[in-house]
Amino acid sequence: MQVFTYSGARFTSYGDEQLTGVSAGLGHDDEWLAPRATSPLDARLTLPGSKSLTNRELVLSALADGPSLLRRPLHSRDSMLMIEALRSLGVGIDEVAGDGEYGPDLRITPPTELSGSTAIDCGLAGTVMRFLPPVAALALGPVAFDGDESARRRPMRTTIDSLRALGVDVNDDGRGALPFSLWGTGAVRGGEVAIDASASSQFVSGLLLAAPRFTEGLVLRHTGERLPSMPHIEMTIAALADRGVVVESPEPGVWVVPAGPIAGRELAIEPDLSNAAPFLVAAIVAGGTVTIDGWPRATTQVGADLESLLPLFGASVRRDGATLVVDGGAGLLGGSTVPGVDLDLSTGGELAPAIVALAALASTPSTITGIGHLRGHETDRLAALAAEITALGGAVTELAEGLAIEPRPLHGGPWRAYEDHRMATAAAIIGLAVDGVRVDDIGSTAKTLPQFAELWSAMLDQSGGADPAGLP
Repeated sequence: MQVFTYSGARFTSYGDEQLTGVSAGLGHDDEWLAPRATSPLDARLTLPGSKSLTNRELVLSALADGPSLLRRPLHSRDSMLMIEALRSLGVGIDEVAGDGEYGPDLRITPPTELSGSTAIDCGLAGTVMRFLPPVAALALGPVAFDGDESARRRPMRTTIDSLRALGVDVNDDGRGALPFSLWGTGAVRGGEVAIDASASSQFVSGLLLAAPRFTEGLVLRHTGERLPSMPHIEMTIAALADRGVVVESPEPGVWVVPAGPIAGRELAIEPDLSNAAPFLVAAIVAGGTVTIDGWPRATTQVGADLESLLPLFGASVRRDGATLVVDGGAGLLGGSTVPGVDLDLSTGGELAPAIVALAALASTPSTITGIGHLRGHETDRLAALAAEITALGGAVTELAEGLAIEPRPLHGGPWRAYEDHRMATAAAIIGLAVDGVRVDDIGSTAKTLPQFAELWSAMLDQSGGADPAGLP
């Protein structure tokens, strides 16, 4: 049994990898010495469900006209925050026996009317803080939103301004950020709204998910010069279509959502392909192969881009039915050189920490662009990656919209996770090749993958073990 604590929530994971409960706890003190690989990998893994899909389907299930059953959903801090928030609005969510490795299925029963007079803890979950305010506006009564201290620094003005444009009474004391409150009247008129979603595609998705329940539906227009992470909007549109809501886009940056019912559904959640990134990248660092079971044949997840990205670093990637296999050959540790790359990751920014970590170990420089919006994620990921890699002897320079990485010999030392799950997993990648990388808060991975440390160890154990490295 292993207990993970993160931001006031405790996650218990047993030997069969099942996440079985959440209770009050302490957090942010889980220092972890990243293991160093000692042999090529030969690992086969199954990952928990997608956070992005789980939280979208939870919202749609809560707004549906009948019950839904989500099979193999993610059980993590982000999904538990969404579940507890929806329950506080009157949604019935029950755990039922399932066939997945990582916990029970979820049965969702929408209420006749959403109820307000509640407070919602967003934690550090962008999907909660951006998806649920439009839902809460459909409830009757006041709803207060707040989250972790770090969440108060995340951009929220677009959500707040869009709700006001829809006629919702919102009080944020001019902050444009958490905490804020709104007064739900039981209905939202809808109509046409213009927003600048340059900071996050979640602003668009949050409005689209609730829009079928608006009295007049929604015509949403993006006014900014760029729109990051378009695949996440496509994921939202596909999830709506699967429930009978057809979203039209008559021109780029404009979406039309008709008012109408959202169907209850029984569906299975795909594995989280973005969480697969550090495991697949590990094959390039250590050499050998990593196989992920359950890889979907078609998906809207940005993690699917790994199939085309990893060969740029010299890996061989092949599909075998519902599996993805990455072969790193001899790997960096076996003497292979890993070339640097010039990449625009504007459609898949959440893959950037793993890609940047790999680039820091490459033989030639890399430039990763299209990721300026990552400054507004769980932490300023550009500043954090630059600071932590540089502290280990690397050379990373911030650009207006990305990072320039100049490979240098790295050494061990402390690595700050900044309460950011992807910063913690980036350190694990570097630790495969560098002795003594110490992550200050491996519990931050509970945000989307509470079993990360267990799975990382299992990957190495399947392949002949790892050197715990010791402190430098």
